[in-house]
Order: sequence, then structure tokens, then C-alpha cells
Amino acid sequence: MADVVIENPILNSPFSEPTRHFRFDDEGITNEVVSGRRSSSYFVPIPRPKKKGKQLQFDTEWTQDRVEENPVVNRIRQRVGMWREAGYPDATPVTRRLLEYWTDPEREKKLFFCQVEAVETAIYIAEAAVKRGDAWIVTAIQEANEGANPGLFRVAMKMATGSGKTVVMAMLVAWHALNKAARPQDPRFSDSFLIVCPGITIRDRLRVLLPNDPENYYRQRDILPPEQMEQLGRAKIVIINRHVFKLRERGDASRLTKALLTNGQPGAFTETPAQMVNRVCRELGTKKNIVVLNDEAHHCYRRKPDGLDEKLTGDERTEAEQRNEGARMWLSGLEAIREKLGIKAIYDLSATPFFLKGSGYPEGTLFPWVVSDFSLIDAIESGIVKVPRVPVSDDSMQGDQPTYRSLWLRIREGLPRKGRKTEAHEGKPTIPLELQGAIHSLFSNYENYFRLWEGSAEAQAKGLTPPVFIVVCNNTNVSKLVFDYIAGWEKGLPDGSTALVPGELPLFSNVEDGRWSPRPKTILVDSEQLESGEAMSAEFKKIAAVEIEEFKAEYRARFPGRSTDDLADEDLLREVMNTVGKRGKLGEQVRCVVSVSMLTEGWDANTVTHILGVRAFGTQLLCEQVVGRALRRMSYAANDEGRFEPEYAEVYGVPFSFIPCSGSTQEPKPGPMPTRVRSLDSRIDCEITWPRLVGYRYELPSERLTATFSDDSTLALTTFDVPTKTENAPIVGQASIHTLDDLKRRRPNEVAFLLAKLTLDQYFRDDEGAEKPWLFPQLLGIAKRWMDECLVCKGGTFPQLLLLAQHAHAAADRIYKAIVASTEGTPSLKPILRPYDTLGTTRFVDFDTTKPTYATRADKCHVSHVVADTDTWEQKMAQVLEDMDEVASYVKNHNLGFIIPYVIDGQERRYHPDFIARIDDGRGPDDLLNLVIEVTGERKKDKAAKVSTARTLWVPAVNNHGGFGRWAFVEIADPWDSESVIRASLLAPIAQATEGGA
Repeated sequence: MADVVIENPILNSPFSEPTRHFRFDDEGITNEVVSGRRSSSYFVPIPRPKKKGKQLQFDTEWTQDRVEENPVVNRIRQRVGMWREAGYPDATPVTRRLLEYWTDPEREKKLFFCQVEAVETAIYIAEAAVKRGDAWIVTAIQEANEGANPGLFRVAMKMATGSGKTVVMAMLVAWHALNKAARPQDPRFSDSFLIVCPGITIRDRLRVLLPNDPENYYRQRDILPPEQMEQLGRAKIVIINRHVFKLRERGDASRLTKALLTNGQPGAFTETPAQMVNRVCRELGTKKNIVVLNDEAHHCYRRKPDGLDEKLTGDERTEAEQRNEGARMWLSGLEAIREKLGIKAIYDLSATPFFLKGSGYPEGTLFPWVVSDFSLIDAIESGIVKVPRVPVSDDSMQGDQPTYRSLWLRIREGLPRKGRKTEAHEGKPTIPLELQGAIHSLFSNYENYFRLWEGSAEAQAKGLTPPVFIVVCNNTNVSKLVFDYIAGWEKGLPDGSTALVPGELPLFSNVEDGRWSPRPKTILVDSEQLESGEAMSAEFKKIAAVEIEEFKAEYRARFPGRSTDDLADEDLLREVMNTVGKRGKLGEQVRCVVSVSMLTEGWDANTVTHILGVRAFGTQLLCEQVVGRALRRMSYAANDEGRFEPEYAEVYGVPFSFIPCSGSTQEPKPGPMPTRVRSLDSRIDCEITWPRLVGYRYELPSERLTATFSDDSTLALTTFDVPTKTENAPIVGQASIHTLDDLKRRRPNEVAFLLAKLTLDQYFRDDEGAEKPWLFPQLLGIAKRWMDECLVCKGGTFPQLLLLAQHAHAAADRIYKAIVASTEGTPSLKPILRPYDTLGTTRFVDFDTTKPTYATRADKCHVSHVVADTDTWEQKMAQVLEDMDEVASYVKNHNLGFIIPYVIDGQERRYHPDFIARIDDGRGPDDLLNLVIEVTGERKKDKAAKVSTARTLWVPAVNNHGGFGRWAFVEIADPWDSESVIRASLLAPIAQATEGGA
């Protein structure tokens, strides 16, 4: 590997397309930063020549001569980028609105660029590619599938572990379902979805894709506006693990009887593929032509029948056979569904969509139907995942690599193999010296992380769980040996009794004061057996018996009255494993996980900081899959440059080669501690609700319009926005002067006509959306008055500049608001409410933040904290509101979804005011005033538009509706003077003013 160590590999923002990357050369990665985005490419493993008497080894360094470009992916990426820049032409209106919603720069919950790009690619292929001359993309996908998945249209998105594939799945579901609701006859879309994953852990985690799940991603990650949730709720979504595709035995005959009658082959007692489809897809009802989403789709393929005939032996052959059988069953299940129900499209999501050894394809071959790619190195350079740190040097250097990096070759002969007569491991656990050194070396670094967590009062107060250490072993015997060494073991004494011996790593030992700890710190799991949902082997149950009993005792203590008799041992261990790192759950205090199987996906605790591999790793693909368990970040707070700060995962025994990051810092840096902000059921009396508006409607009391102009009606034209004279000069020769004289020659009446027409088009329509042309003469007169009274031309500007679109919209907006102001006190302005979701509430708030927070009073706020963007004014504002006796309750508008729609320069925007407070202004607790509070900083053009809209549109419209209580708005310049401002400016005059409009 190249002799280079990179201190901080994060070059790009996670929310925009990468613009820089590290260059590779013939020696590997360099620390030279290159402008532009990295081309899509993948690692091609090249084995060294086999030497006599030695096992074939892989050179797993990633260097330029071992990188294969993905020309199809790169070409598709370019076409999708051009489509994005053009504003998504040829997309349906529903799709365009979704894309605009997902890419809105004002989003509070921003999506990663890689998430948006993956969905954009799928959309482009389905909606725009053929229309824009890119039918070759569809043809290429069809040809790629014909060889491996005949009759299926699989489209794969390659996304690094931790980059948010589940969010992409939610976006794909929303895109299809909403388009189908709007265009029921459009054959491109479906509202029926089958989501398939490799195991039970992922299946349970994917429940967030069900719209009725309390923690669904559509609301939690703001995938859809609330008003569209009802449409999504009509979709049919079924989530399964691949094991359900296995054809089951039917009938009451015993297993032996069935085997004798069928000679061990599938027969009358085995369900048919069609019957399997009925069982698996029962919840889809009569739906046809469904959409399938394959999570961790690299497990779905069929071995190439005429492919490579590789000679595999031992564990390698067993693993390949198990992989191929599981992959074949998955693909065969989909083929059966296609035959019975029809499949419109299959979307594959995987960090590693490659064929492995034994598949019949050259090892490391990329699935040819991959259409988008955001690789692990892209994710590292964008800060989306933790940075894996592997040993780059040591003071031994026996061989080409540090000892603890290529560990397996040095220890394999000293470890028990499955099949030898060593299954019944008893006595003192003795492990090879190199493995012993690796465990203690990595543990000593873990202690630094643990002491940092243990000594952080903030981490303890926020309930953060301890860092987690993972050991990945190759078989049950090795895992038991390592588990006993780490967690403790039972020693036989001469008199026949036994004594417990503590583990060698104190923080991981399950033995305390000569007894098994009531809360184990280290657990032993067989991840493959747990994921299948099948019963654990008797062998594994025997070695994990003590652990299982300990957790049963803890379960009974946590849940008094519940019995563990009906709780299978597998279910209990699965619950423990799945809740590692989760506060208040069975696995919250687990510090070390010793895994029998690969533990390659689905288990995504973000507290993992250390990984030790005690098995063979033939390729970088396997390395990436295992290291991926430690890559999920703890903090997603961006710094002042819009990037994430690096977080690290320490890795031994996994010869992983991407970015050799600095290991020079002995003490880990403390990352920002997140605060959980949520509404509390015990504070339901402080709940605040508000109407959800999408716009405003002017309901005329008569056919006569008037306008009352104020300072807010003034519009000043200056050359700052549009120069009226430009000088062009060559290097040598005569200069030329360019002006806007052609615009200046237009008649002023033409300007007034345009403003009146724009105001009519934009603001004066009936309930059906039709114009009211008979109002035009009155609007024309008002427009002329506005030009005479409110238009200010400075520095050589002239009224005809209003013919430019941006100025014209600004003028029409002011004219309309003047008309609204002239009808104050009359029920003329009405809100346009969001369909299906007209009322917002504080009761669904639940998110984590690393921003400064202020813990709220239980009797004043439904939400646990105020989230601040500064260290002062939000906290002061909250304190003032809590100290005011008149304030019954309040809330900071952060992740609430309370918005005020407004228009500036013809563009629809969303305004998020700072606070809502419910105030007793003298009418008693049954008629509180809802006060919208804006704390104003620097005065900007958009702030003026926001405040004006809140005062002259939102508040009057809501009050005129009459169904949401009384509302008022106040703008505060100084939070330290807010108490007097609220009392003086609102409580008396506004209360009186709202009497007529309530």
C-alpha cells in the first residue's frame, strides 16, 4: 500500500454532489485532492500466483491498475445530472413536486445527495429516458437482466453502508404510490409493494416503511408533506425475509413418513410455487403487477450454469454452497411471483452488488444492472459514514502487512476447526499468541473510548449507551473459545465442583464476585441462525445456556408478570442483539458481541467503535461487508463549513484497504452528544395545535375593490438589482455602451396593464380556480394608483423595469396586500387548508439534535426541549415565556411542521416562525390567544415578506375561518425586552382587534 496517511478524509458536504476526491495512482491512494467528482468504478480482485505448498492469497490493496470503470453508470450519471439541471422535464407533475420537495434548500431535514440521486436515476429511467433520447439505458438494463434474471426488470442502486438505503426505499414507494393515485391508468406506476430482505433483523427494522407505523420514515424523515399521507396509506406494502420463499411441507404426516413416501424429494406434501405466492403475498389481495424492493440485494441471484468451475474446499466451499442456495431461493421466489401476480419492476439496493466466489461469475463482478453508484470511498469523503482505521504499521512487520491487519494467516492453525474432535471445548481457553495480542491491543484502545463515555456527565444524562466491540469468528468452536477468553469460563475443581473464572478483559467480563453477572456485558450470537428465523442448533444452545438464562431473568425483572415460557430462546437473543446500543432495552448495556457468522448486514448499532476479525477474508468485498457494521455515524450535525466532523471505527484482523487514516491520536475525540427532543405524554395539557395552510383565498364581500397603501406597499427600484447601463471594453480598441433603452420606450400604461393582469391571475379566482375578468378595470385603476404613490425609482431606474418578471411579482404582491389591508375586520380573506391533514400538533415531536438545547418546564411546554441555533436568544425567549403568568403553554417551532406559506419574487416559499405561545389575554383559559412570535435579527428582503404575510394574510385568514381559535403575530427585536413588547403591543390592542374577526 502507498506510504500515505490522511488526517481528515472528509472533503465534501453530504447534501450536495461531491466536488473533490483523493487521487489514486499505481501505489494506491494518495493525499492529493483532485477537483471534480470521482468516476464510478469498482475493485477487481487479482490473485497472486499460487506457490507450491502455500495457500492462494489475495492482494487486497486497491490500486489504480485494479480499478475497473463503470462506463454505463458514468454515462447514466451524466444524463441524470443534465436532466436535474434542466428542472426535471418530462416528469409527471406529481414526480416534479416530489423532487422539488426533496431538494428544497429550506428543508429542515435535508436528504443526502446520494439518496436523491439514486431516486432521480430510477425516476429518469421510468419517466424520461426514452423521451429524451436515452432509450439505450432501458435496452442496456434489459440485456443485463436477460443473462442473469430472464423475464425480470431489475434496477440496482449501489449505496454505501450507512448512506441511508431505507430512506431511498421510502422515496421509491412514495413516488410510485402517489403517481398511481393521480394516474390510475398509467402502466408505469404501482401502488402494491413487496419488500424483501435477507433476515428477520432487517425485516423488523424495515417496518418504518409502513405508513401506519408510529415511527414511519415518510413522516419522521419528511419524505412526504402531511397532506399526502392519506394517499400513501392506500398503498399495499408487505415486508418479508427471503426465508419465507422456501416451499413448506403440508399435511399432518410425520417428517419420516413424508421422507419415505417422497424418497426425500419435493412431492405431494410440499407446497407448489403458486401456493407459496398465495401465502407470502396474501396481504396484497388481488393486486397485480407489483413493485419489488430488494434490500441487501447482493443475496439475490442464481449461480451461472455455464460459469467458472472453481475448486473450493473446507469452510470456503460450505459458505459458497449456503450463499448460492439462499440466493437461488430468493430469485426463484420472485420468479414465482412474476408468474402469478406480475412484477412491474425490481429495485435492488445494496452496498456491495457483486458476485462472490462460487457463483459461477468471476469474483467481484459487479451486477450488470447497476445504474447508480455511491461507493464507500465516496461516503467517506462526504463524511456520511465513520472512517474505518486499520493498522498501517507496527514494530514487528513480519510480512508485507502489520500483524494485526492480516491476522488470520498467522492464527488459523492454532484455532479449532469445525468437524475436528474439538467441539466440546472445556477448560481454560487457550488462544494463539498473535490473537491474544490483537485482542488486548484493540481492547486497550476501546478502554479510551469507554472511559470517555463513562466520564462524560452529558453522555450519562442523555442516556447514551456504551461503545461496542465486535468479534467476528468463522465457526462455533472458535467463537466459544474467544467468548470464554473475553467473558469468563467455568473451571472444574478436583472435588468435582466448579468455580467461575473472570474474563481476561475486565470491562467485558460476565463474572462478578465469583458469580455470573445478572446483566451480561458480552454476548455470543450465531447471526446466521438468528436471521433465518429457524431454531438454533442444540450445540449453540448448549454453549449459550448461561447467557440465555441470564437474559430470561432480566426479562422477568424488566417486565413483571410476563412469562418467559412462551418466549423462544431465539427470540430472546434476537431481541438482545437488535437492541444493543438502545436505551431502555435488553441490549442497552452490552459492550461486546462475539458473532459466529459473518454479521454482514442488518445489524446497524451506531455505537460500534471496534471490530476484530477472526476468520479468513478473501476479498475487499467481504472486508467491506463486515467493516460496514461499524460505519453508522452517531452524530449528523454539520460544522460551519456544512460538513460532518470525522468519526472513526478501529478495525483489526480485516485487511481492509480504502483510506489509510491517521492512527496517531491515542485519545479519541469526544463527538457532540445528541439530545433527544420529544413531546411527553405527561405534559399533554400543554399541547398546541395550529391550522396547516397551503395558501390564502380572497372572498369578496362585494364587487367593489379598494386599496389602502402603507409603508409596506413601497417598492424601490435601484441599479443594484438590474444595471441600466453596461460598458463592454476589449483589451485594445473602442468600448461600447449597452443600455435598457428598448425597455424604457415601452408605455407606462403597458406596465399598469401587466400589473393588473398579474394580480388578477395570481390572487382573484373563484373556488374552481377560474378568473374573474370583470374585476380587471378596478385592479387596473389600483395598479395605476400604486405606481403613482408607492413606486420609487432611484439612480437612473424607470417604471418600465416592472416589466421584468421579478419586479412585476414584487409589485403585484404589494398591490394585493394593500387590497387585503383595506378590508380589515371583514370576513374577506380565507385560508386554503391542507386536504386530509388540516391540523398540526405538538404531540408527534420526536428527534435527536446536537444543537444547543434548553430543557423546558413541565407545566409550560409539551416538548422536552427548545432547540437553539445560538447560545443565547432562543434560551432567553423560552425563559421569558416560562416566567410570564399569562403564558399557558409555548413551543419552539423546530421540526414541528408549522409553516406560513408566502410568495416573494413570484416564488412560493415557506416561512417557519420562531415560537407559538398560548396566552391568557383577559378572556380566561377557555379562550386563549395563540400568539405567533418572530424574533428578528438582520433585516432582509425575505424577512420583510415573511412578516408582512404573517400579519396581513395568515393571521386574518385563520381568524376569519373561526375554527382554530384566535391568533395574533408579534415581531420582537430584542428577546431581553420581549415581555414588555408582548404585553404592550399585543395583549390590549390585538385582543380588541381580533374580537370582530374571531
